[in-house]
Amino acid sequence: MKISKLIAAVALASLVFVSCKKNADEAPTETAKTESTAPKVKKEIAAENVQTASFSIEGMTCEVGCAKTIQQELTDLEGVQTATVDFDKKLATVTFDKTVQNPEALTKVVQATGDGKTYTVSNMKS
Repeated sequence: MKISKLIAAVALASLVFVSCKKNADEAPTETAKTESTAPKVKKEIAAENVQTASFSIEGMTCEVGCAKTIQQELTDLEGVQTATVDFDKKLATVTFDKTVQNPEALTKVVQATGDGKTYTVSNMKS
């Protein structure tokens, strides 16, 4: 009888710990979803400050994990109006405010997206 009670107590305790852990994990996920669904408002760029840069990116191995991640990192930058990364052509095109960003900063962001050694930028044209 004691063994049955002990097994029941251990099972109940582990159930409580597991269910509390799961609820704690769910709360940040819901918060993260709420934050990510809020649209980011981009500041308008004056026509005289608009600059476009295109460059090659070497080291990308997939469209979703590499190209889309780099594109999102560039798009999220302050002063960037649009960014597109074409995995097949290994080409990125970024339209940005030249008073806020510059081609060197864009290069650093692309290289920092990986481990600093994965992606290399070349043929910068602006």
